[in-house]
Amino acid sequence: MNFKRHWDGRFGCQSIYKKENTACQLIEVDMLKLAAGQSFTYEEKDKEYALILLGGTCSVSGEGLDYQQIGKRATVFDGPATAVYIPRNRKFTVTADAEVTIAVCKSPAAKDFEPVLVEPADVIIKDLGKPGWQRQAHFIVDERLKANLIYVGEAFVEGGQWASYPPHKHDEDKMPTEGFLEEIYYFEYDRPTGFGIQKVYTADGSVDETYTVKNGDFVEIPKGYHPCCCAPGYKNYYLWIMAGENRGFFMTSDPDHAWLNK
Repeated sequence: MNFKRHWDGRFGCQSIYKKENTACQLIEVDMLKLAAGQSFTYEEKDKEYALILLGGTCSVSGEGLDYQQIGKRATVFDGPATAVYIPRNRKFTVTADAEVTIAVCKSPAAKDFEPVLVEPADVIIKDLGKPGWQRQAHFIVDERLKANLIYVGEAFVEGGQWASYPPHKHDEDKMPTEGFLEEIYYFEYDRPTGFGIQKVYTADGSVDETYTVKNGDFVEIPKGYHPCCCAPGYKNYYLWIMAGENRGFFMTSDPDHAWLNK
């Protein structure tokens, strides 16, 4: 069982997770990197999309949508994201105005909604945690935006801090305290040598995985608790892509560590 994958930074469209080859059945992820003037077209049936611009500028056009020269950051560390939500069964084309890197997040879709451009000013920013597990969470494609399953944000973690901590999970439907949402993390660091540690484990021990994560790494979380930490001296960014019927932070803490929330 290996939940970790890697994107090598190449130009073009690279499929990282597909339903046919992943434990997560509600999330697919492509990494799309285009040089200035290059284009890529998507036309996949019954999927909704969240395009998260990691860096650079592009235009996105298609049926009922036309967003020109969007994107205001050069890297993920240059401020909040620009994003585009695209509903199901819409053919669309991404054209790079300057070199651009996009995380293309997809989920199954049964209902139709409207396309939405999320500007950096629309991103909700919250400081979460306590000393030792502090991080800044950015909510991008969240409850404010009508969608089927997809729910996406970013987190920024200083060196020596933990995130997704105390360990929590969201793999059972026990609303309103816990909802079932699959999740995938994508990691970057402020220096090429940066790294962190990601765990994925279940209470019964059927899953107990620990990974060293570096720039370009992904970890999927089909179930279980999933704390991570950033090595001292570095800054960590991770994109969190969630999908489920209950879009939101409906989670429960590992009982062994729940006392930390008091």
